[in-house]
Amino acid sequence: MSFRDNPFGEVRLPLLLGAAAAAVVALLVAFALLMADRRQTYQAGASSALRRASDQVVAPVTGALAAPVRWMGGVGQGITGYFFAVSENRRLKSELAIARSWREKAVTLADENARYRALLGLSLDPPAPMVTARAVSESRGPYANTRLINAGSERGVKVGHPVLTENGLAGRVIGVTPRVSRMLMLTDAASRTPVMIQRTRARAILTGDGGWAPELAFLRGRDAAKEGDLVLTSGDGGVLPRGLAVGRVVRGADGGWRVRLATDAAPIDYVRIVMFEDFVKLEDLRALSRPSPPPPPTPVSALPVPKPKPKATQAKPVQAIPTRAIPAQAKPPPPPAAQPAPAREPAA
Repeated sequence: MSFRDNPFGEVRLPLLLGAAAAAVVALLVAFALLMADRRQTYQAGASSALRRASDQVVAPVTGALAAPVRWMGGVGQGITGYFFAVSENRRLKSELAIARSWREKAVTLADENARYRALLGLSLDPPAPMVTARAVSESRGPYANTRLINAGSERGVKVGHPVLTENGLAGRVIGVTPRVSRMLMLTDAASRTPVMIQRTRARAILTGDGGWAPELAFLRGRDAAKEGDLVLTSGDGGVLPRGLAVGRVVRGADGGWRVRLATDAAPIDYVRIVMFEDFVKLEDLRALSRPSPPPPPTPVSALPVPKPKPKATQAKPVQAIPTRAIPAQAKPPPPPAAQPAPAREPAA
């Protein structure tokens, strides 16, 4: 077959010319790059201009050549992910289960730390020492409600000390052993707590009856309470410190005023026992009304005090007082001398 009979004969020459032109362009680009790196031969300005020109020519060509490579890499990753999707799904599910368990633990610890910070941030006015403890057991009944706390007389806990949570007053100590104490809750039927309404300062007695909301007994005054009023300890009788949060006033089913306790907002587990001394049980009550001793005299600074000058007065003549001669008293006569007794004659 001759050259003219070849159907691709007319295309071969342009292909050869295009390949030659591409080779020439490549040689020129390589020469330009080599010349751009030889900065010691040319000036810095010409070298930088040549480098910028070569970069503008080479960048599109390099991007076009790298596009198929990137496309093939993406296709390969898609095929690999498709065939290994089942194993990847299993691995992700196991990691998700582990993350959920850690999330639950983190939420629990965050809530516990927030309660610890609130509990440790309790402050009283006047300040009083406190003991942190934990409620270890609970005793419930139709009317009784007490808790055991793992802190006793070894840590200074005494009968009558108030017990607080991070939300407010929970009760008071009614029994103490060396390591454990018993707390009487505010809802217990034997609980009686003097309280006051913060808005009106009206006094009342918070009486427990075994229910969820103790009753406000002996509340005096017109419009002394209304729904939502804050109830605080009044400190009457010196049994409890004044100003401890107790709860909010609510209307009971019987129409009377009751108190929704502040401690219902969270479980009662960690508590703080206030070392508050009962003023009624002081041994020496007379010392409170005993007058204080007078203050000591202030020392006077030793400064020279000028003496007043005596006034000049004329001396008056002293008149002579006439004297009388006092007669000498006669001396008493001496006592008579004892005479001797007469001699007796001898008997015949």
